[in-house]
Amino acid sequence: MTSQSPHGSTFALSELSLRARLTYAAHLFKAVAKQHHTALIPLLRPFVPRDGVVFDIGSHAGQFTKLFARLVPQGRVWSFEPSPYALSILNRAVRLNRLSNVAIRACALGEREGELFLATPLKDGGSYRFGLAHFGEERRNARRERVLVTTIDRVVEEERIERIDFLKADIEGWELRMLEGGKAAIARFEPALLLEVNDKALARAGDSVGALWDFLTRRGYRPWRLGDPEPLPPDAPPVEGDILWLPRRYAAA
Repeated sequence: MTSQSPHGSTFALSELSLRARLTYAAHLFKAVAKQHHTALIPLLRPFVPRDGVVFDIGSHAGQFTKLFARLVPQGRVWSFEPSPYALSILNRAVRLNRLSNVAIRACALGEREGELFLATPLKDGGSYRFGLAHFGEERRNARRERVLVTTIDRVVEEERIERIDFLKADIEGWELRMLEGGKAAIARFEPALLLEVNDKALARAGDSVGALWDFLTRRGYRPWRLGDPEPLPPDAPPVEGDILWLPRRYAAA
């Protein structure tokens, strides 16, 4: 079983230790047979129409991709993942769950097109901590792979996308870079956004929670931290966490 990125980086199961293969099997089983995040469905439903278009950026093993695919049975999910290890799981999870409304692109999204080195931390036994893969410095034992980077605006142009209703991103600090590369699409479509906001992770890219907050609030977005009973007031200070960002059309939500 081999998975390859657009630039030749590969994941081969045969190269893993026995312990790492068992971990891979567990990752694959969960991706295919389990469904996480179902508690979010009532919160997401008002912002994800059945015929909607969703961008799942940093899809990892596909738990959110599967969830969104079932929320938009008449729509489309664009799933973005650069890691060959994660892609080998994601592709099988989508295929075995027969999710015909999912399109997978083997790339990262940033502020410009190009290439970057993706660092995936490794456990002592060689197992991949693929949910923590990121760009930037990594002091722990890690696998480094060259991957393709494109932008939201470029994808919209290439695929002739006419709407984006919802965008989720969990990309370990690259969130603001991704938003910078999607300025035109964000202004045009005003999708609701679900972003992981972590100042330490953002700092790896030279960014901060404050900078991300400023980018979105200047564009009329209002933050709603998951777990809070209602959106934060417009003058709320920046906070970390999983933040649902609501565009102007949901101002009364």
